[in-house]
Amino acid sequence: MADLKQLTERFVNIYGGDAEGIRIYHAPGRVNLIGEHTDYNGGYVFPGALTFGTTLLIRRRGDNLLGLASTNFELHKHIPLDGIEYNEADDWMNYPKGIALELQKSGSPQKSGFDLLYHGEIPNGAGLSSSASIEVVTAYALLQEDGYPVDRVEIAKLSQKSENEFNGVKSGIMDQFAVANGKKDHAILLDCDTLEFKHVPFNSGSYKLVIGNTNKRRGLVDSKYNERRGECEQAVRDLNAQFPELTLLGQLTPEQFGEFAHLIKDETVRRRARHVVEEIERVRQSMNVLERGDLAAFGQLMNGSHDSLRDLYEVTGAELDAMVDAAREVPGVLGSRMTGAGFGGCTVSLVHEDSIERFREEVGRKYSIATGLTADFYVCSIGNGAEKLV
Repeated sequence: MADLKQLTERFVNIYGGDAEGIRIYHAPGRVNLIGEHTDYNGGYVFPGALTFGTTLLIRRRGDNLLGLASTNFELHKHIPLDGIEYNEADDWMNYPKGIALELQKSGSPQKSGFDLLYHGEIPNGAGLSSSASIEVVTAYALLQEDGYPVDRVEIAKLSQKSENEFNGVKSGIMDQFAVANGKKDHAILLDCDTLEFKHVPFNSGSYKLVIGNTNKRRGLVDSKYNERRGECEQAVRDLNAQFPELTLLGQLTPEQFGEFAHLIKDETVRRRARHVVEEIERVRQSMNVLERGDLAAFGQLMNGSHDSLRDLYEVTGAELDAMVDAAREVPGVLGSRMTGAGFGGCTVSLVHEDSIERFREEVGRKYSIATGLTADFYVCSIGNGAEKLV
């Protein structure tokens, strides 16, 4: 957790005044345990909130300006709350700007200006939802400070809308939902079509989740994310010949897909759809094996997920594959897969606590030899969603 005293001093340094009136909020990053590229297809995902994320210090102003600063970036400025527009030069600031605008449009306008200081502990571009963490903590804090009702599901929806429309990234709902609704020691089983969800105890016993950061930067906007989404939409259009009511691949059963996959004309599009349908089934199976406490079976499902993302969906790439291959060779590893959108970013592995040091050493060494890059590893716990700290 961030040093709040130090951050308060930094805030006063940037904005002046004293510490009175400064409130502090936090929203986590997230890791998806299984169920990748299923969210925008209306399927199931199984994420958990992390214990590290974005800390936000906020203080009300007497005018109509929004002060935006970060400990992670030099760029900071004041912008008027009326007439907010996307500006590429504003870089990271477009995330909180989009939230402020979306709140105004949804009937919860800011009652005055605010100064905000962000401190992010999530490696940028790692695929652990640094953008969703910024969006959710901003929405949560602004609603709280202005005395509006705080509905975590609505915060997730509003944050997703901001990312889609203001920032031009066609992300699904999972990231924002997990960041807003996380619960300590629980993962979230989320139906991305209906937004029905339940908190599922994640009892991993002597096994720990280890996130491996490839340090291969990937930007969602610049990646093939939107291309994959378009391919899934094409698959739905082809399947409409048999299922006229079908709007999302997540509405298909594996049996229906098996029988009518031939209606998808393009072989590449067919492989994309096959991944989605089979991945949703893997999430369902995960619930059963976790309820039985069968962590080994869950690890196998994690492996199957990665292999499908590599071979059918083609979103892994050399770095993620090298890290997963090295991880699976370490004794005490039950499963390893990419997590997030892919094209770089992170892996998540289920590792026995006695094997963690060996895992760091061997996976780090083999990964470096294979890619020339240096990996970072985080042994992580599942934490709470957005919350007020002070």
